[in-house]
Amino acid sequence: MYHAIRPVAYEPDPGRGSWEQELHVLRLGDDLWKEVTHRQQGAHGAHRPHLPTGRLHALLRAWAPGVLATGRTAGADGPLPWLYAREPVPREVLAPLIGTWAETLSGDEDGAAGLEQLLLADNEPEAPLLPEWDVERVDLTETTVSGGGTAEPAARLYHLLPEAVAFRLAGTPFQSGGRNLHFRVVSSGTGGVDLVSWPPLQYEHRKQTWYYSAHLTVTVHTTPFGEHFRVHVATGVRRWATRLDIPRWKLGGATVLLDSPPPWHEGPDRGYRLMVNTLGYERSSKSVGWKRSSPAKLLPDLDLTTRYPEPEELFGLPEKWLNGEQGVAAGIVHHPVLGPHGVGAGLMPRERAGLDAWIEQVLSPVLRRVPDLCRVTRRNTPALLPRSARTGERETRDAKQALGRRAALVLALGGRPLDVEVLWQSPQTRDALLASLPTVIGLTPGCRTDEGGTTGWTAEGIRIRIRTRQAGALASALVLSGDRRRPAAVRLAEAVEERCALVEGAEPWKGEGVGLVIAEIAGKETFASAPDSDPKHALRVAHARQGRLTQFINVPGPGAADLEHRANWTWLDACRQLGAVSPPAHRAGDDIPKNLQYVALWLVRCTKDGPTRSSARRLVAVRVRTDAGSGTVEGWDAERAEWVPYPSMLLSLAGTAAEPFTDLEREIRTVLFRLRDRPTLVLANSGNLRQCWPHLRNGRLRRDVLAFGSGPAQRLSLYGEDLRMVLVRDDNGRDEVPEWYAHDGASGIGFSEGVWASSDDPDNRVFASTTSTPPSAARPKGLMKLTPAPGGRTVPGATAWNPKLLEVTVLGCRTSSGQPDNPLDWATLTHQLRYHDDYPPLGYPLPLHLARLAKEYVLPLAALRGPAANSGGS
Repeated sequence: MYHAIRPVAYEPDPGRGSWEQELHVLRLGDDLWKEVTHRQQGAHGAHRPHLPTGRLHALLRAWAPGVLATGRTAGADGPLPWLYAREPVPREVLAPLIGTWAETLSGDEDGAAGLEQLLLADNEPEAPLLPEWDVERVDLTETTVSGGGTAEPAARLYHLLPEAVAFRLAGTPFQSGGRNLHFRVVSSGTGGVDLVSWPPLQYEHRKQTWYYSAHLTVTVHTTPFGEHFRVHVATGVRRWATRLDIPRWKLGGATVLLDSPPPWHEGPDRGYRLMVNTLGYERSSKSVGWKRSSPAKLLPDLDLTTRYPEPEELFGLPEKWLNGEQGVAAGIVHHPVLGPHGVGAGLMPRERAGLDAWIEQVLSPVLRRVPDLCRVTRRNTPALLPRSARTGERETRDAKQALGRRAALVLALGGRPLDVEVLWQSPQTRDALLASLPTVIGLTPGCRTDEGGTTGWTAEGIRIRIRTRQAGALASALVLSGDRRRPAAVRLAEAVEERCALVEGAEPWKGEGVGLVIAEIAGKETFASAPDSDPKHALRVAHARQGRLTQFINVPGPGAADLEHRANWTWLDACRQLGAVSPPAHRAGDDIPKNLQYVALWLVRCTKDGPTRSSARRLVAVRVRTDAGSGTVEGWDAERAEWVPYPSMLLSLAGTAAEPFTDLEREIRTVLFRLRDRPTLVLANSGNLRQCWPHLRNGRLRRDVLAFGSGPAQRLSLYGEDLRMVLVRDDNGRDEVPEWYAHDGASGIGFSEGVWASSDDPDNRVFASTTSTPPSAARPKGLMKLTPAPGGRTVPGATAWNPKLLEVTVLGCRTSSGQPDNPLDWATLTHQLRYHDDYPPLGYPLPLHLARLAKEYVLPLAALRGPAANSGGS
């Protein structure tokens, strides 16, 4: 058992002092801003408060020697610089870059040349448009401390510091196993900075060459109540496409990294960057082209002597350009939509540890490694059923597990029958579903009856009736109007209404019990040729309008998972939607109240890129009560302002309107007010909920205090005398929590489950929760992908699965009498809620897991006018 884990994170060293750099800075200047906006308005006749500078910034980062970072927006003179550079970029370099970019705004080639000449002018009486460079001493560790005790970096460091760290890493090769990996900086201007080893590594497998690189991501973050902010460095593999096995029109937008040495040979950073571009299909020209703010579109105008890849050529011959031609190379970043890849994703812990040691060495002494986290409890799991490899013991466990599911289902149904309709496309799937249900909930053959086309089971307070029929046209692809003059969201809403009408006309089975539909549909790839044609979400809306839940299972296909296994999971997911699931008894200590209830809050945010092409925001609140060894799952109905059965809440979500305007903070306060009848633990993902509750940002947190909107901060106990609150945080797609690995202080490196903290301070509020690796994801710990190791195995084709670290912050655990609980008890309880007999370790505590999955039913539809608006039922 490991007793410590090591985050791959670094922080300012107070013993060394600040990390200061003397940088050259350039502000955009009011004259230049007015000149460019004037040319843009003359061409398009429209005023924009901000210039579209994405393409220009990408050019400056990649081609202007010495540029370290660029500002996020462009406007007139402001307090923050526009450009940061190690050396002042010569005017003869900046002028053609700005001039060529300006041409894309105005479409006037002659005008662009004229602007370039104006930028180069430095004689009186015509003053230069381009301001002079200034020198500024920048503290890359500048920190302020919030009222709650959280150290925060200066705002500009979120963009500037990752660039500085990335260039420091790019300046020193990673050496391991007799191989050197040199890294290039990949800046997108969004805050974090990527690095990839270049040139790519090669892996020969089955007479084909696969290309891949080591991949690092540098980001800056805070931790609740932390004394220092942190730099996280995530590690992994970046895979490159060698052929595109898709038609052109399916290429929505592939990232292309371009290795193109600038025509100017001066500067300290030459050859350290790769240029970020996007390759995609353009419907207007019916060909592949550079999309969005791709700077590659401007390169031929800036450098007439170098041959750059044309989009169509790159699409057809990606491997050729990956290997380079005449000093220029380009790599298309692999994505699963482009086809399979011979190199597996991820790195194993030993290789991550090697990279971590190199990063620590390179960043010293300007940054130091954060302290290791030590194990703070041995109560890692709740009261789970024992696992065993022995056949008899395993069968006994399976039987107990099935009986537990059946008891939970009886409680969830509340004496009502369960009416299930199976819409099947293949007889094998139908038969597998019927065969697996008795196994899942422990029904004996004598409980079964078959009559009138219905299969039923009756046993110990439970009655289940199943009718099967072919799905037919109900599971066919949606057909959208071809009139592209109308919004996609409206055309999709019409198609959904048509499917709702088809479901209603098919005479669905409407029993007096709880309704559930299990529909067999084709996989996503079947509908990829026609955007928005997947019928899954339309079927969910259609059946929800009739008061029935929906669960889906895919048609068996080549390489599909075991049908019996998929059928079992279909029933388990159906039980989850029915609310027939509760956490095992915890072992977090005797100080946890016996009648404790759990409440989880989750913000569902649909965007116009979502499954229904419409936007909406909904707060989901789930309550789990555990009494006398059983549990009930309920959800918050905002319209009725009361708790309802979990299935009822799911069905109400399916009627979400597009673009609702609701005060979600007020709704949260209402939910908290209705929790005063018993001790309550509120669970929330701060990365998710702070979108509607800004006071959950780390810099605004205070121990045992809540605040909403512009109101004053108040003691948590004012919202309930026995209310506790825990915030969890994962990487949130932005590496907000660091990667990690376990070690024993010697040569042992791997993973370990448990609750961890950086100190044994009894007032510590921030912990880390790590779970075990599922058996299906187990891999040898010493697998290597990047560099050969003596006695190790170099297997690039293996996929590495890494358990995610969950940050656990015990925000409130002080009772109304002022007596504090032990924060460790509540962190341990939160950790144990990630375990359940039915599932591999969960990413979130079970109540929060249930709240998050409710998003499956938030399916807003665009408003319709005319007959189609009422064609699909009420």
